[in-house]
Amino acid sequence: MWFVAWALAPPPWLPVPLLLAWLGVLLTVTDLRHQRLPDALTLPAYPAIGVTLWLCGADLWRALAGCVVFAGFHLLVRLLSPSAMGGGDVKLAGPLGAVLGSVSWLALPLAAVLASVVTLVLGLWWRGEGLPHGPGLLAATWLVAVSAG
Repeated sequence: MWFVAWALAPPPWLPVPLLLAWLGVLLTVTDLRHQRLPDALTLPAYPAIGVTLWLCGADLWRALAGCVVFAGFHLLVRLLSPSAMGGGDVKLAGPLGAVLGSVSWLALPLAAVLASVVTLVLGLWWRGEGLPHGPGLLAATWLVAVSAG
């Protein structure tokens, strides 16, 4: 993942997909093994991604709007169907939405659809209790971020 990001992302934006790759590995392994995304791993993503976006020169107001919209959408899904999505997924959607909002407004629905597709494909293989959505969110956001350049 890091090599692909290094090859495709433009230099000013490169720290974003590199950070997402690191977060993606850590959070995906955690979600697949324990079927939860603990606050100790999701909440530090907010300042980490915020600082990284700031260092990359992203529009922070747009990133904040993307954070609110993407997390709000996932919160709505959680409220309407609590068994469909965990609280960790909602918390994770915030910083990922900040990245997506920084890319473009179209990136938000695109990543939501891609995340659902990745989760459905994972469901073909998954044999555990409940189907984790975090890996799909992370993969979709990384794909959008790495192709933003």
